[in-house]
Amino acid sequence: MSIISDSLKRIKPSPTIAVTQKARELKASGKDVIGLGAGEPDFDTPNNIKEAAIKAIKDGDTKYTAVDGTQILKEAIVNKFKRENNLDYTTDQITVGAGGKHVIYNLMMATLNKGDEVLIPAPYWVSYPDIVLLAGATPVAVECSEEQDFKITAKDLESKITNNTKWLIINSPSNPTGSTYSEQEIKNLSQVLKRNPHVNILSDDIYEHITYGGFKFFTIAQIPELKNRVVTMNGVSKSYAMTGWRIGYAAGPKEIIKAISKIQSQSTTNPSSISQAAAVEALNGNQDFISIRAKAFEERRDFVVNTLNSINGIKCLKPDGAFYVFPSCKNLIGKKDINGKKIENDTDFVQSLLENNGVAVVQGSAFGLEGYFRISYATSMENLKKALKKISDFCESLK
Repeated sequence: MSIISDSLKRIKPSPTIAVTQKARELKASGKDVIGLGAGEPDFDTPNNIKEAAIKAIKDGDTKYTAVDGTQILKEAIVNKFKRENNLDYTTDQITVGAGGKHVIYNLMMATLNKGDEVLIPAPYWVSYPDIVLLAGATPVAVECSEEQDFKITAKDLESKITNNTKWLIINSPSNPTGSTYSEQEIKNLSQVLKRNPHVNILSDDIYEHITYGGFKFFTIAQIPELKNRVVTMNGVSKSYAMTGWRIGYAAGPKEIIKAISKIQSQSTTNPSSISQAAAVEALNGNQDFISIRAKAFEERRDFVVNTLNSINGIKCLKPDGAFYVFPSCKNLIGKKDINGKKIENDTDFVQSLLENNGVAVVQGSAFGLEGYFRISYATSMENLKKALKKISDFCESLK
């Protein structure tokens, strides 16, 4: 009899973390490797946020806090939702966890039962299906083609809802594609959801502030008739370059928020008190740097997309948000690399690219859509220029 639980056997390690670790190992062995796999801003955490953390340490703010976040942080989150999204919440509708992933995990563990289904538009962030599986429920991938900008349509949604559908996950801007849902597209989906009151919505807004070309962010909780069925998850990781600080948060119905706190009370207890103090400053402090950094990401996006589309066999859409692109390598499947190995699928493509040309990217099949690969351009322009040259050389070498 295996000592490992059946629920753990249903899932796999995170492919994005695996690629990043592989790149680290190759670098450590002396190989020249450029990692474009990690979804982590290369910018540093702003100094005012660091200083707030240092002050918290000096002030002795190093004890346990309330399980699901300090009152002052919850108030900052309430103010953020009002200021930026025109959404009204009270602090008992707010939960704080050790990162956005932790909040989503708690949510699914607190609400899902065997037989429940969760609709997940594909391509999707790699952890969504596995978190649902860990909770004992069934992830239902809804394939969203390149022709529809990798986004779920109202027609797609309507066709997949069953009596067992408990959650729909919306991620805009999206990881892995950078696709964004306009206000009208959200409203189109909301018409279907209004007709199906048993379906709840998780809105993953972690890339909210990383948008381009004047795109106006809109979140589904802003639909009044749906607000009491929406849990909106966000955090400080991406917008404030605070990935290692591990602070995510969510707003939603009191009953669900209370259930999340109950889960957290018997697992991790509170997030770091120091990180929470830093997050208060992040949300309440100067926000000017966010648009400056978004502009830098936009310049990188333009370079990456234009360069990829100049490579024979590669096709890449220009997304409106996040710091990823999701180019197609379908036209290169079936060719052979310089070692004579046939590229059978996108996994072979990214493995051969890493082994032969030293660029780490993630295969599209890890995100639920075969024939693509994800590039994170959250790195310097210098690295991107080197990496894109290597990708170009690799593609030209395929016969």
